[in-house]
Amino acid sequence: MRRNHSLLKFVFLPLAAVVLTTADASAQTATSSFAVTANVLSKCTITSTALAFSDYDPLVTHAATPLDANGSVTVVCTKGTNSTIGLDLGLSASGAIRRMSGGGDFLQYQLYKEAARTNVWGTSGAALLNPGVSPSMAPRVVTVYGRVFAAQDVTSGGYSDTIVATITF
Repeated sequence: MRRNHSLLKFVFLPLAAVVLTTADASAQTATSSFAVTANVLSKCTITSTALAFSDYDPLVTHAATPLDANGSVTVVCTKGTNSTIGLDLGLSASGAIRRMSGGGDFLQYQLYKEAARTNVWGTSGAALLNPGVSPSMAPRVVTVYGRVFAAQDVTSGGYSDTIVATITF
């Protein structure tokens, strides 16, 4: 039996080496390339927080001094997107003056683009706010500066309005 086993080793081992060598020597390859594409959309979203004024006292505190408060809008845009933000006049405006309604009267107020409260924030042209080109898709918070005008002769009670913020990109 030993001889047969030795004979098998003698015959099959060199034959296996030839088969392996032959398979490696005859291997061939071919290649192909293909394009990979995508289109990144220019998109923006906008959310807002309430602008809540504190108590308005037309007889003493706010007889000569307006009541100021701040709110905000948050915008998220695709990196590199340029946008503008508009704020409408609300539900009860009279001309370009925004008004909160309540108690049968209207409490006049305005919304501004900066802390100095000199540039009214509106819906077109120079009244739009341009937050600049988005440097990333990280949220950007933009302050809305509100002012209730001084010395308004209105009925006591709660007043409210609804503003629609629109982002155009």
